Amino acid sequence: MSKKTKGQELAEKLTWSAPNIAKEAPKQIEKAKKFCEGYKKFLDEGKTERECVNYAVELLEKNGYRPFSADEKYKPGDKVYLVNRGKALIATTFGQEPLEKGVRINGAHIDSPRLDLKPNPLYEKDEMAYFKTHYYGGIRKYQWGTVPLAMHGVVIKKNGEKATICIGEKEGEPVFCVTDLLPHLSGQQDARPLREGLKGEELNVVVGSLPYQDEEVKEPVKLLALDLLHEQFGMTEADFYRAEIEMVPAVKACDVGLDRSMIGAYGQDDRICAYTALMAEIDVKEPVYTTVTILTDKEEIGSEGNTGLASDYVKNYIEDLADLSGIPVRRVLRNSICLSSDVNAAYDPGFSDVYDPRNSCYLNKGCVLTKYTGARGKSGSNDAGAELMAKVIAIMEDAGVYWQAGELGKVDAGGGGTIAKLVAALDVDTVDLGVPILSMHSPFELSSKLDVLNTYRAFKAFYQSK
Repeated sequence: MSKKTKGQELAEKLTWSAPNIAKEAPKQIEKAKKFCEGYKKFLDEGKTERECVNYAVELLEKNGYRPFSADEKYKPGDKVYLVNRGKALIATTFGQEPLEKGVRINGAHIDSPRLDLKPNPLYEKDEMAYFKTHYYGGIRKYQWGTVPLAMHGVVIKKNGEKATICIGEKEGEPVFCVTDLLPHLSGQQDARPLREGLKGEELNVVVGSLPYQDEEVKEPVKLLALDLLHEQFGMTEADFYRAEIEMVPAVKACDVGLDRSMIGAYGQDDRICAYTALMAEIDVKEPVYTTVTILTDKEEIGSEGNTGLASDYVKNYIEDLADLSGIPVRRVLRNSICLSSDVNAAYDPGFSDVYDPRNSCYLNKGCVLTKYTGARGKSGSNDAGAELMAKVIAIMEDAGVYWQAGELGKVDAGGGGTIAKLVAALDVDTVDLGVPILSMHSPFELSSKLDVLNTYRAFKAFYQSK
C-alpha cells in the first residue's frame, strides 16, 4: 500500500462522515436481524396506542416492574410503571444518584396516522354499507385507497361493559378497504391535485354488501352489519358514540429486500423508537440516574389532550418522584436530560430534489441525531444547545454506537415537529434522536434493521451514562 500524502492524512484527521455500518461492522447484521424479530412482533401486536400500552405493560411486568405508588418509598434498582388512561405509559428504574441530580428522560410516541371512525359512522348507500371516517394525523389521503384495513378499538356499552374490537388481523378474518376509481373512468379525478386524489369525505370504508333478510327493513345491508357487530361484540348503533375505533392497515410487519436488510410495516413512526426505548429501559438494570421512559399519545395531532405531552401528566409524575425525595420538582427538571425519540426522513434517491444530501440521514448509517426540527425558520422547534449535542454524541461514541445527523429535508421544502419542544418547556435539556424512515406516514413505512439496533444501543448507553 502506498504511503498517504500529507493532504490525505490531514483530511483523515479533520473531515468526518457517517460510515455505512454494513461495511464497517458487518457482524452487526445478524445481531440486528435477531433484535428486530421482537420489534416486528411489537408492531403486529400494537397497531393502536391502547394495544401498545397493553403489550408494554405485559412485558414490563414479566421483567419485574410493578405499578407506581406515590405513597411508597423506592430504592435504587426498583422498577415501576404508570399507565395514563390506557393510552400512554411511563416506566422508571430508580438510579444510584439522588433524584435532585436529575433524571434521564426518553420520550417516544405510540400513536400513528390512521382513519378514525366518525361518531355516527355506519350508513348504507345503493345497497352497500360503509363506515365514514375522519383521518388522524398527517396522511397522503390517496395512499389509503384499496389498502386492506383492519378494525381496532374499544366500545363502552350502555351497561358499562368494555368490548375490545380487532377484526382483520387473524388468518381467515375479513378485512376492509376504501375503494378507488378504475383508470378507465378516472379522467376527472386524474385532473385533481395529488393531495385531492382522494378527499377526506371519500375515505369511506366498505363494510358489507349483503342485506338482512326482511323485505320491510329500510336499510337491510346496514342492519346486517349492525347485527353482526351485535352478535360478536354486543354493541348497537348508539354505542359508536361511546367508542374509539380505528381503521389501520392489515399488513403484517415483514422483511423487505432480497437481503432482508429492511423492515416494512405500518406505524413505524414512532413505534420504532417506542420499542427500542422500552427495551433499553428493561435491559438497563442499575442506571446511574433514575430513568423516565415515556410512551405517549397524540403526537401526530400536536400532542394535545390529557394523554399527550402538551398536558402535565409527565410533569406530575416527576413531581411525585420529587415529593418522595422531599425536593422541589423544578430542581429535578433543571438537572435532567431528555432524548425526544422520534424518527426522521431518510434520504430517498428516488425523490432526491427535496433533500439536502449533506444534511440528510441515510439508511444503514445508524440512529439520527436531529438538532432541530420545525418548519422553514425553525418555527415550532426545540433547538438543542451545543453543550447537550456534545454530551449526547460523547455518550454514543464512548459506547461504540453508530450515529449520524440530519434535517427533515431542504429548508423550504416543508418541516415537522416532535415532542422535544414540550419537554424543553419544562426546563429540561432536550434533543431529538431516532431512526431514519422511508415513506414516512404511509400505510407501509421502511426502516433499516441496523439503524433499529443502533438506536436501541444509543438509548441503553444514555441510561447507563454518568
